[in-house]
Amino acid sequence: MTILQLPGKTTRMENRQALLNKHTLALVALAASVVLTGCSTTTLKHGQHYTAAELQQIQPGMSQDEVRMALGSPATTSTVNAGTAYYYIASTSKQTAFLDPKEVDRKVVAVYFTPVGSVERIAHYGMKNGKVFDFVNRETPAATQSEDNVLRMLFRNLGRRGSPFGE
Repeated sequence: MTILQLPGKTTRMENRQALLNKHTLALVALAASVVLTGCSTTTLKHGQHYTAAELQQIQPGMSQDEVRMALGSPATTSTVNAGTAYYYIASTSKQTAFLDPKEVDRKVVAVYFTPVGSVERIAHYGMKNGKVFDFVNRETPAATQSEDNVLRMLFRNLGRRGSPFGE
């Protein structure tokens, strides 16, 4: 017995094969997208990342409590000259797939207080051309010895492996 096939008509076997090909192609496309998504770069942010508007809220003459209410608790504090300073640290790292994250940026917001506890000035430090740079005054700070040591400590491990804050 011979089966005649009319032109333009497909058999059930051909339909199954075409459907199987479509499913296989869809599965391969899905697997490729999962693999490529796993290789994408992820940005990790740690610490307090402030906008310019948030930093403009801090004005000379504010108390330490007012600063804590506006910016939160500082990451660290220090005695600078006769007053104190609050340091808010933020870091940004990039990680690709399963590799270790690499720190690509670190910013430090420093709020300096007078000996009586009111805001003297605010600085927003970061790295520019490999040097500590104040983004508020747009200059490399000419710091006192004690302030210089604190800033060096906060930026010393930028780009090194391990914890974003040293160790």
